Amino acid sequence: MAQPTRSAYISIVTIFATDSILPPEPDGALPILHDREYRVRAFRLAADRILIQGAVRDQKPPGLYLQIDPDPITIHHMQISLEVRFPQLEIVAVDTHFESYPRHECPSIIGHYDKLIGLSIARGFTHRVRDLFGGPRGCTHTTALLQAMAPIAMQCFWSMRAAQAKIDGLPDPILDRRRHDDDMWRKSINTCHVWDEVGEAVARREAGVPEDAPVFLRSRLAELGLTMPDGTKTDDH
Repeated sequence: MAQPTRSAYISIVTIFATDSILPPEPDGALPILHDREYRVRAFRLAADRILIQGAVRDQKPPGLYLQIDPDPITIHHMQISLEVRFPQLEIVAVDTHFESYPRHECPSIIGHYDKLIGLSIARGFTHRVRDLFGGPRGCTHTTALLQAMAPIAMQCFWSMRAAQAKIDGLPDPILDRRRHDDDMWRKSINTCHVWDEVGEAVARREAGVPEDAPVFLRSRLAELGLTMPDGTKTDDH
């Protein structure tokens, strides 16, 4: 499967993992007991292919397990790469790698994850993953990572459209208020409380009401001192 080299991937993860997305640390010098990180990234391989790479890493802080050790110790570090056919969201290739693990037997389950090939990362995927890899049928940490990776495939629908627009030299499609004319939004129905099938958002789309640009995008345009293409304000959250 064509993909960035593992060393290049680890470098990317290292660079971006320095950004803290956690809430502010509690007041006082509380001892840290455990640090788990998930990192998932999607790449455009072609107009009909997405590469989704994910990693989970568990670390113990310096001096906790070995009092003389000045550095964190990594107890779990699992990586998965999925090549996905787009827009069908069918997994066509899998690469699973265990970088760090507690027992010699741990990597023996790696080949079992090839059963992902042929599955669709769509509704029902989480349940299928549990059936195939839950409990003694898989690695707890790798299976949890897969469940974190699956929603990224859905997030790539607009990203793939935006990437293609950039390649073709077209305007940003996410700013186009006419985009309610396609049915892409239907893929979000019943995925969360906002997209409840009997909720306000779905009712607006069904009625053909133009969709506003997302809050995060309007906020970013406001920060840049820009307006929407139709001239509407960008700071009216």
